[in-house]
Amino acid sequence: MTDSNLSLLTDRVAISDVVYAYATGLDRRDWELFRSIFTDSIKMEFESAGIRPGTYAADDWVRSAQRLFAGFSATQHTSTNHVHDIRGDRATCTSNMQAEHFVAPDAENGLQEGEERFTLGGYYVNELVRQPEGWKLCEVTLNVTWRAGNPKIPSLAAKLGRSRETGR
Repeated sequence: MTDSNLSLLTDRVAISDVVYAYATGLDRRDWELFRSIFTDSIKMEFESAGIRPGTYAADDWVRSAQRLFAGFSATQHTSTNHVHDIRGDRATCTSNMQAEHFVAPDAENGLQEGEERFTLGGYYVNELVRQPEGWKLCEVTLNVTWRAGNPKIPSLAAKLGRSRETGR
């Protein structure tokens, strides 16, 4: 194996680790890990999931995710079939995704048993840049290709997250 091949394999693993950390940070509510994978400014294109596209300060993006995810009782994001295109210090990692979101049914939120789940499926196009501390996400595009379950779950979670943040 040549040094070039070994370097390519090392980059592929490091890039996939960043993409996996995206899901792990969200699902474990590990906001330090989640923040660590982004450049300071990130372009996020989540319009297919109903989120306004734009360029965000990474700290603001993480705070928004923290607020929203406080409203879910559980989530599980999976990332598979990573395809890498590495171009020196820039890379694209396209990955399939499935994201499960749950809010526990109770009288206060009006959910009945069987209404507590919402799933998104599709793929991400992740743009990364190599920095001195390693690969970082600088642009993420989410392409939702299918949905299942209760579509009201994300807005309910956002409402619950805001009320938990304010104590009301």
